Amino acid sequence: MLRYILKRFLTMIVTIWIIVTITFVLMISIPGSPLNEERGTSESVQRNLESYYNLDQPYHIQYILYLKSIVTLDFGPSIKQPNQTVNDLLGQGFPISFELGMVTILVALLSGVTLGIIAALKHNGFIDYMAMSVAVLGISIPNFVLSTLLIQQLAVNLNLLPPATWASPLHMVLPVAALATGPMAIIARLTRSTMLEVLTQDYIKMARAKGLSPWKIVIKHALKNALMPVITIIGTLLAGILTGTFVIEKIFAIPGMGRYFVESINQRDYPVIMGTTVFYSVFLVVMLFLVDIIYGLLDPRIKLHKKEGE
Repeated sequence: MLRYILKRFLTMIVTIWIIVTITFVLMISIPGSPLNEERGTSESVQRNLESYYNLDQPYHIQYILYLKSIVTLDFGPSIKQPNQTVNDLLGQGFPISFELGMVTILVALLSGVTLGIIAALKHNGFIDYMAMSVAVLGISIPNFVLSTLLIQQLAVNLNLLPPATWASPLHMVLPVAALATGPMAIIARLTRSTMLEVLTQDYIKMARAKGLSPWKIVIKHALKNALMPVITIIGTLLAGILTGTFVIEKIFAIPGMGRYFVESINQRDYPVIMGTTVFYSVFLVVMLFLVDIIYGLLDPRIKLHKKEGE
């Protein structure tokens, strides 16, 4: 198991390095300079600014300084907001984005698993068809389209919920609903299919023969094995949710990292773009690494397979 963890850790480090390198190459490939003439500065001031942000250095020196900033967790000052560092922006925006993402994945997980279990127990019945229809709609409708529909109907027409900002639990309802619908549908379909397979196993038939109630069989005997594939995709879904919050935050005027990231792209604020990209990439890769470890701990067959293969 230790070698399995070490291999995953090394793979994680290589993945982060590849992402960091690709991000840097993309940044230096963009024509022009973020220090454009709209500042109204003289040529000498422009050169001083380029020197301050190391934009006058050769690319390999910029790359080394970039790697150093990542290792030291110091991404430097923002170009367009010189009174704030990239670390300050991350500290202001990430907690809100993280809260939105965690609430979304929790809602998606609870509702998706519940819907999948009910659909499996009512297999080929009306409830099953309705649940899977909801799941198909959830997968088919993009979250930014669903966001506008929710705002129009629930906030504007019915005036039931606030349409934007992030000031109270009620403000969380619409963005969480828009973000959670797609992952909920994926989890529901996956839970249903795995639950149907688990319910045909011999140990489930034995539990039925003992006279246990259907819900006791599901909760006590079937649910753990049925959730193993769901745990596998949680990391991927989390990555999709956290990166998907960028668009949703912009739509709902949520002061998270999405606002800074979108603005930094429009303004060509290189330190913010690279700092945000690297921060999110590292966070998501680490989360996927942890999911792999948890999956290996929950499923003894993974440890056995790795031990036999070594």
